[in-house]
Amino acid sequence: MSKVPECFSSVKWTLIWSLFILFSDQISKQLAETHLGEYRSLEILPFFDLVLVRNFGVSFGALNTVSPIILTLLSAAVIIYLVIWARSNVSYRLPSGFVVSGAVGNILDRVFRGSVVDFLDFHVCGYHWPAFNIADSFIVIGAALLFFVSHKNNLQLR
Repeated sequence: MSKVPECFSSVKWTLIWSLFILFSDQISKQLAETHLGEYRSLEILPFFDLVLVRNFGVSFGALNTVSPIILTLLSAAVIIYLVIWARSNVSYRLPSGFVVSGAVGNILDRVFRGSVVDFLDFHVCGYHWPAFNIADSFIVIGAALLFFVSHKNNLQLR
């Protein structure tokens, strides 16, 4: 198997990226709450708006009828699993850090804001992608990287 790039395996780089993601997520959410009115849209580009949306569920509003305590506990369980898993699988450290920092950002919202703050709204021809935030973005990026790294490692084992 080829050597894992240091940026993926280094605990230092994983922590730096994770803290950057967490801080940028929380600062952007605070700015959204301060400068955007609830459900008021601010057009940035013809296909991209900023809009303040309170998400009481998980990604894209799914499970919005489930208790926030259950969602927080479920997120915490995923975080614990990923941290333990990434400690022994160096090539998964950075992608897991992306997912974990995004999940922590959304947990902080549920605990301190009562809901997750979403504000990035992409749309084309009247079709809207559900509003999301920086934490959601890095959860998706981290999951995609985990898939890619896992797939790459499986191909090299054959």
